[in-house]
Amino acid sequence: MPAELRKTLLHVEETFIEGGKAAATPLKLIAAIAVVKNPWLAKDGNDVFVEDLKPGIHDVAPGLGKMLSDMVISEAGSGEVIEGYGKSAVVGLRGEIEHASALIHTLRFGNFYREAVGAKSYLSFCNTRAGANAPILIPLMDKNDAGRRSHYLTIQLAIPDAPADDEIVIALGASIGGRPHHRIGDRYQDLKDLGHDIDNPASV
Repeated sequence: MPAELRKTLLHVEETFIEGGKAAATPLKLIAAIAVVKNPWLAKDGNDVFVEDLKPGIHDVAPGLGKMLSDMVISEAGSGEVIEGYGKSAVVGLRGEIEHASALIHTLRFGNFYREAVGAKSYLSFCNTRAGANAPILIPLMDKNDAGRRSHYLTIQLAIPDAPADDEIVIALGASIGGRPHHRIGDRYQDLKDLGHDIDNPASV
């Protein structure tokens, strides 16, 4: 069955001044969030270990992926303008980290977003277990260039009443733009300076 959805949230923030200096282009961050019942927990509280998570993934993940992707794209105006992206899940205290991971680490969830924004990079991610009002962190990176440090960003927020013990918070994040006044270069210059290969950055 599809996700048992309690509520959705849309988080939007724009940064106009950073470090006391006006941004040439304001940074816009968007997060689309769903609070859903954990599909692997018993409604009566008598939870048992679920060995096969696949049926729940197939039931719940695609609908969440499409819904949250649509929310982000609607706010951004188009997938093309999105530059950074990421995902996150926070499972309530009765659940397992594996439950949070199951719903976001599947192509049945992430591919809706990748295709909507025309991305090549993998979706950066965070999966944690916590109670209501815990920090929800959504790490971002450039959708096409994992080494572009200007787009290493994190959206941080909290929901006062979520996740409940039997819920999972699922989120997609996006940036339009990178960090204002970014000035730490990119990983490619580091590799060049160190004489390392891009495919073997640690030279091991």
